[in-house]
Amino acid sequence: MAKLNPYLSFRSEAKAALDFYQSVLGGELDVSTFGGTPMEGMPTPDEDKDLVMHGQLDTPGGLTIMASDTPSFMEYVAPSAGVTVALTGGPEDHDYIKSAYEKLSDGATPGEPFALAPWGDYYGQLTDKFGISWMFDVAAS
Repeated sequence: MAKLNPYLSFRSEAKAALDFYQSVLGGELDVSTFGGTPMEGMPTPDEDKDLVMHGQLDTPGGLTIMASDTPSFMEYVAPSAGVTVALTGGPEDHDYIKSAYEKLSDGATPGEPFALAPWGDYYGQLTDKFGISWMFDVAAS
C-alpha cells in the first residue's frame, strides 16, 4: 500500500527537530548522517559530517515523518508557507492530537488554539519552533 508522508527539509536542525517530534509523538527514530553514510565519489566536508542525510520517525499509530539537513554543497530551500503538516483523526484520537498540539506549542508561534470549531471539529494551528506549520483536526464523529 502506498503512503504519503511529510519530508521536512532543514539547513542543520533535522536531528533536533526529529528528537523533538519523537518526544511529542512517540515512536522509533532512525537517523543516518552524511559522515556515517558516505556517498561514493563525493567527499563530505567536515562541517557536514554530523548533518542528517535521512531521518525517519515511525510512530506507534502508523504516522511517519521524514527529514534531512541540507549540506553546505547544496542550496537550502526553506519549507514553503503553502505547506502544512496536518495531524488529523477521529474522536478516539482526541487526547493524542490535543497532547501533540500542546507539546508542539513549546517555543511555537501561535496560530489558532486547539478548540471546538464552528463546524463541529476540534481544530488548531501553530508554527513550531523549527518553522514547520502544523494543523490539527479531530473530526466530531
